[in-house]
Amino acid sequence: MTDAPILPDVLAEGLDVVFCGLNPGLAAAGAGHHFLGRGNRFWRVIHLAGFTPEEMRPEDDRAILRHRCGLTTVVERPTARADQIAMAEFADAATRFERKIARHAPRFVAFLGKAAFSTLSSQREITWGCQAGTFGGALAWVLPNPSGRNRAFSLDELVSAYRQLHDQVVLDS
Repeated sequence: MTDAPILPDVLAEGLDVVFCGLNPGLAAAGAGHHFLGRGNRFWRVIHLAGFTPEEMRPEDDRAILRHRCGLTTVVERPTARADQIAMAEFADAATRFERKIARHAPRFVAFLGKAAFSTLSSQREITWGCQAGTFGGALAWVLPNPSGRNRAFSLDELVSAYRQLHDQVVLDS
């Protein structure tokens, strides 16, 4: 267990999208801001995909609410790497997390990476993009994790994946 502080959610009721990370990094939790890592491409990707009119800084993460988006994590415990979270921790967080999504009632919940959604939905094979069902009443999406450690996706590939969600948000408005 770590002594790092808990990273606060950036949520409000009735948002269009809640972006959901696996768990906070140590630096992000310590600073109190989401997607703080130097190599994290989240802020650039959501801007280029159309969610924000300019590229935001992690220090201004709470301003994302003005763009009808929110931020949270499935597991609250911060770690240096996501692979330090045991699948049992995702399972233990499942009910609490689903209630949180239901309480805030976003239209879409976007899981950043397949691991958490796989555990929460009890599905082994997860595809990228829109999922067949809802999670906590929100339409579930699975998007590639924008972490700097995830180099399986180029910036252009990340933007393309996130833009598909943005296009659906606009289409369903």
